[in-house]
Amino acid sequence: MQAEARAAMAKDLVAQFRQCLKPESILFREEERRPYECDGLSVYRELPLLVVLPETIEQVQQILRLCVERKVPVVARGAGTGLSGGALPLADGVLLSLAKFNRILDIDPENRCARVQPGVRNLAISEAVAGHGLYYAPDPSSQIACSIGGNVAENAGGVHCLKYGLTVHNILKLEVVTIDGERLTIGSDALDAAGFDLLALFTGSEGMLGVIVEVTVKLLPKPEAVQVLLAAFDDVEKAGDAVGRIIGAGIIPAGLEMMDNPAIRASEAFANAGYPVDAAAILLCELDGVEQEVETQVGQVERLLLACGATEVRVAKDRLEREKFWKGRKAAFPAIGRISPDYYCMDGTIPRHQLSTVLGGIRALSEEYGLDVANVFHAGDGNMHPLILFDANKPGELERTEEMGGKILELCVSVGGSITGEHGVGIEKINQMCTQFNAAELTQMHAVKAAFDPQTLLNPGKAVPTLNRCAEFGAMHVHKGEIAFPELERF
Repeated sequence: MQAEARAAMAKDLVAQFRQCLKPESILFREEERRPYECDGLSVYRELPLLVVLPETIEQVQQILRLCVERKVPVVARGAGTGLSGGALPLADGVLLSLAKFNRILDIDPENRCARVQPGVRNLAISEAVAGHGLYYAPDPSSQIACSIGGNVAENAGGVHCLKYGLTVHNILKLEVVTIDGERLTIGSDALDAAGFDLLALFTGSEGMLGVIVEVTVKLLPKPEAVQVLLAAFDDVEKAGDAVGRIIGAGIIPAGLEMMDNPAIRASEAFANAGYPVDAAAILLCELDGVEQEVETQVGQVERLLLACGATEVRVAKDRLEREKFWKGRKAAFPAIGRISPDYYCMDGTIPRHQLSTVLGGIRALSEEYGLDVANVFHAGDGNMHPLILFDANKPGELERTEEMGGKILELCVSVGGSITGEHGVGIEKINQMCTQFNAAELTQMHAVKAAFDPQTLLNPGKAVPTLNRCAEFGAMHVHKGEIAFPELERF
């Protein structure tokens, strides 16, 4: 769309939106739109045509109906903490922010659930229900800021997902508005609902199927006892092997996290967590449950860690030390930001027994590309977060970093893993989707999207690549036009 046509479209939309929104809820000046040009993956930036901030479900419905009438694309956005470019706006599209949907609507301690709006912060849910002895289990590192709607869109996890699951395992029901303004209830207040599992379909759909306007989450009782062990290793592979040994012994920790030396040093300098800075790697293992069970498992895990070559095993003395151990882990990403001008966070997932192999592959790629890597893992479920350190101000370094990141994800796929565990695909990993899925599989994904969004107006160009794009990427041997999606050709 040319600049003049874009300006005319924006003017027309502003006039229409003013019929249903307050003037301050429509942002059209450049300086007002600038904060919305990217999500947490700031290497990709684009100014949206307009930003709207509705306060009611009815306003969301009206916005979407206006956009579908004019064939204007819409990108829904939560807190903007995503790390895959999933909330990247379009220059010719509307950015629909759910920031004002920030109320906890109902807490039901007897049924252990709560109804919340999508703009509610992840951590705020646990804070609100703490008085009932309950909490919300998924805890991404960004939980102090990220919103529950974004967590659903990306199927977020966190350090406790090994035992308690991802977002999809911790929600009961969604209220969703489709692109044509229809309101749907997905799931139910019961533990199961008849028909196809649309709740699982929408969880992780990255805003491509509908706009989430309400979420019913499951709540869990706080465990009777919690204990954390910190184990230091002089070899990264030994730490990786210890992860498999713990799970193989039939012990499912609440959290099992791993950090290598660069991540340890950065986190310790930032958070003063008491980490052994000379260790090649550390494991953090949290055990929870009834008092006697936790006491028994602490002894079992300590013996296993020492048998796997741990040079030191510490059991947290009290709650404050447990919190210090986790503070360092949760601060890993901002801590890396202090030692490098830029970093690129990957999100591959692998079978646990392949951890040592993939760590060796990452080390080889680091040497090949001349880029340092700090590794942080949800080691228990094989979700890896290699942080590639680079300087975007150096010509060509960003492109080299992206290429190396793609190689890491392809390595994950080659050992039976996936290109994402919790960050989503967005635009960051869209080429690697061509590595993981074949033409027939991608065709089915486009068919699902077309069932909900036939004009491809909701978050277009994200998550699922066209076959033409895959042909250009070179990962699939198809010729342009072999399987055509005419409505997607513009992306």
